[in-house]
Amino acid sequence: MESFPANARDALRDAELGRALDNMAETIGQRRRTAVATIGPESWEALRTHARAIKDATLARLDVYLEEFVRNAEARGTKVHWARDANEACELIAGLAEAHGARTVVKSKSMTSEEIRLGDRLEGGGLRSVETDLGEWIVQIAGEVPSHIIVPAIHKTKEGIARLFHDKVGTAADADAEALTAAAREVLRDAFAEAEVGISGVNFAVAETGTFLILENEGNARLTTSLPKVHIALMGIEKVIPRFEDLGVFLQLLPRSGTGQHLTTYQTLITGPKSDPDAEGPEEVHIVLLDNGRSRFLSREVTRQSLACIRCGACLNVCPVYQSVGGHAYGSVYPGPIGAVITPQLSGIGKAQHLPFASSLCGACREVCPVRIDIPGLLLDLRSQVVEEGKEPGSGAVRVPGSTPPGPRRAERVAFAFWAFVVGGPRRFAWAGRLGRLGQRLIARGGRIGRVGGLLGRLAPPLAAWTEARDARPLARRSFREEFRRRQGR
Repeated sequence: MESFPANARDALRDAELGRALDNMAETIGQRRRTAVATIGPESWEALRTHARAIKDATLARLDVYLEEFVRNAEARGTKVHWARDANEACELIAGLAEAHGARTVVKSKSMTSEEIRLGDRLEGGGLRSVETDLGEWIVQIAGEVPSHIIVPAIHKTKEGIARLFHDKVGTAADADAEALTAAAREVLRDAFAEAEVGISGVNFAVAETGTFLILENEGNARLTTSLPKVHIALMGIEKVIPRFEDLGVFLQLLPRSGTGQHLTTYQTLITGPKSDPDAEGPEEVHIVLLDNGRSRFLSREVTRQSLACIRCGACLNVCPVYQSVGGHAYGSVYPGPIGAVITPQLSGIGKAQHLPFASSLCGACREVCPVRIDIPGLLLDLRSQVVEEGKEPGSGAVRVPGSTPPGPRRAERVAFAFWAFVVGGPRRFAWAGRLGRLGQRLIARGGRIGRVGGLLGRLAPPLAAWTEARDARPLARRSFREEFRRRQGR
């Protein structure tokens, strides 16, 4: 994440990535619009408002609802563990797996486990850890991390996956989608049969019953939670909701926003271990409640809304920045607009200082968010923190309190001071316009200002950065006032 600008430039040059992202934006975007239309605009907006109200009320009393969830979960035989950070969570889960003599662990899709790098810890401890979601498994055998919250391998084309399977699994180099899926199924079913422990994430946890819910489309999570004798669920503390009936709201919002479905194919509800030895399900159920910086979000209203996120990925699908560079450029398991606000709060604003600036602030993310998170407002708040803490994006320098900001920040202040002088009087503004129209003759070609470099690029870095990938419009031949007077003269 420290090298986002360089990562983004590399991504822009990747033609195969560009094709995959274009296909993602078109396909998922159309599916979402169709799915939302089945509810109707008024009902959809009412659901969004209701969901946000539930989340706000829960987060305002998060400690109370977490305690209620733990009390009811333990009453039904679930063993609950608390983890303050990623290291503590990894050690807890690895310790549970080792205590049960596990050699193979199967994992269903979980962004929280990616956040804490759980797979690396398990593999480092000598355990075989197998991702069972098809997209996650593709990413795992490729030695990569997910590039999307919902569709982990969205950055890959079918041809790229065929080449990967040919190298790693031995399928034909030109295998079609059906053959590739069959090969993956064969490998993964062996893993399900061998695994002693299953690990999942949690989409929602219900305080009043101690139940947790896992949503999926492939059946892999259901196998992960039912075949191994021990199941471990890793849950961010923000996933709790008060009542069972609240699920009805989120189950209408999340699938429509994320994948354009009316409902996900499988909804697995777990309330403790099985009570009948002959029944389906694990003999032991463990839940690891993870903080890992989340409690810091609660201290301010503007940052608290970050915890309302239900990980649908809708903001990624409409973001022009994500659609151009993909998820890996962000250097975080949470990419796109929501990642640009979550990651700096989890990892520290200094380390992730570039991410709040990876946005055009167009507001599309806010419009599609099913729980009405004001992502542009959060981005602006984080940008102000970058400035106030003296972090210069790209410099790594930290300002000593009370001193003058170095480098680009000083130039920015001078530029805005000059702009304030120019617009402070109509005569100055008019003369500046005339000078601008005169000066642009040196760089305008064919009614456009193309790439600006050389001395002018060094004198005006924003203009150089803007025109590096797009054209700028030149000033009109006459100002509005000049044109108005000219037409009055007629």
